[in-house]
Amino acid sequence: MSSQEVLSSATKLASYNVLLQVMFRGLTFVLNAFTLRFVSKEIIGVVNVRLTLLYSTVVFLAREAFRRACLSGSTEQNWTQVINLLWLTVPVGALWSVLLGWVWLCLLEVPDPAGTPHYEVGVLLFGLSAVVELLAEPLWVLAQAHMFVRLKVIAESLSIIVKCLLTVLLVLLVPHWGLYIFSLAQLAYTSFLVLCYVLYFVKFLGSQEAEKSSFPLSRVRDLLPKCTRDKPVVNWRLAKLTWSFFKQSFLKQILTEGERYVMTFLNVLNFGDQGVYDIVNNLGSLVARFIFQPIEESFYIFFAKVLERGKQAKQQNTDDVTMAAAVLECLLKLVLLIGLTITVFGYAYSHLALDIYGGSLLSSGSGPSLLRYYSLYVLLLAVNGVTECFTFAAMSKEQVDRYNFVMLALSASFLSLSYFLTQWQGSVGFILANCLNMTLRIAHSVRYIQGYFSHSSSRPLAGLLPSPALLLVFLGSAGLTALSEVLLCCDSGWISRLVHIAVGAVCLLAVLITAFFTETKLVHFIRTQYLSRYTKKGM
Repeated sequence: MSSQEVLSSATKLASYNVLLQVMFRGLTFVLNAFTLRFVSKEIIGVVNVRLTLLYSTVVFLAREAFRRACLSGSTEQNWTQVINLLWLTVPVGALWSVLLGWVWLCLLEVPDPAGTPHYEVGVLLFGLSAVVELLAEPLWVLAQAHMFVRLKVIAESLSIIVKCLLTVLLVLLVPHWGLYIFSLAQLAYTSFLVLCYVLYFVKFLGSQEAEKSSFPLSRVRDLLPKCTRDKPVVNWRLAKLTWSFFKQSFLKQILTEGERYVMTFLNVLNFGDQGVYDIVNNLGSLVARFIFQPIEESFYIFFAKVLERGKQAKQQNTDDVTMAAAVLECLLKLVLLIGLTITVFGYAYSHLALDIYGGSLLSSGSGPSLLRYYSLYVLLLAVNGVTECFTFAAMSKEQVDRYNFVMLALSASFLSLSYFLTQWQGSVGFILANCLNMTLRIAHSVRYIQGYFSHSSSRPLAGLLPSPALLLVFLGSAGLTALSEVLLCCDSGWISRLVHIAVGAVCLLAVLITAFFTETKLVHFIRTQYLSRYTKKGM
């Protein structure tokens, strides 16, 4: 597969992933608004913070390192060895599930059974759902490596729908079940997800489509672990790379879910406050998750396939390096502009958004301040996602190992900052700590990228510099919308609110028009890699 074909596939994958994340976050958004009216905020806090943290920790620690290692390089590799390695995610996940389940039950504060019943069953089922999901890991990596872009979208979309429908049904019929409702819905989600992948590959393997695409496997039994002739059971190079990524993923998980760990282990907020923080956090991260995360995942695959890991730009194919630099520059500009838009407009519209979504429960107290600070955090999150995406795809094993020590220092500083800033600023302290740590991570990645392209004519970090005209429009929009909020929002009735929204719409239109005429390279990238595909489909 040529570099241009890989870029086209990665862009297509990012498009489908964005669509998936929009649907997933949209359904979650509606589901949270619905459940707020039927269950207590304490139950939401236990489910969305305590139990979801258990599930995400088990899944992340069990599979993230295997994914990154097995997706590094081309599809031309011994897939029997790769599949053997990937099946290790199941026993690793089971081990983490048992260990962490014991911690969640025996070492952490147990919620009041009167207000939050069936906590023990919730821990058991969330841990089990993590192990069930890992059964599909070999199939997921195969699909990603061979760019089966529709499979992930369809499988996860159907699974999300099943989870949401079951949650709504149980909340309406048996709201007194408490944690049973969300635990059963989570188990249904992972079970249906695995079923979708299994059914797809059972139908695909041995078909004419598989033969036409020269798919490396031909039978369903090839998906199971087995011995190989004259070769080790696993590829030891990948196994060592997996271990390097595992040490890194452990630290990355602490940074990613750091505030939840602090809430869970240090009890700085009660379960009700945790519930409110998590709702605001999810609302603030909607765009970050359904746009930035799919871009990072998809273009990590692009960079990993186009560039040779561990080699400087001058040691690689010039055309590939030029293309990678151009794509990196456009991605940086794209996420920077999206992040700036969220930061500018998020400040003036946080209070209104929370009031519409959750009423006074969310718009009173610290809710609006949380969302305003989170708008700034989204900007940093956007830039860090793309810079680390490139850095992790280009680093050698030795560089990954060295970066683990950087992550260790960042993890320690983040946990300390979270604790002390929370004591000082309450739940806002979590976001401030995240901002500081994200800034340090961006600085490290920028330094690596500068060194990587130091002997090349390409300067992809120019993507972090928007045009002066666009910056002026952003500043003007920030001032106008902030003034509009003071004068019109949010206690003067719906007419004033609508006028406030109209002011924001006009400012946003000015930003888009200015970007269209000043950021021509980015506009060309979007036209050629995204819009052209849909134009061709419509012809």
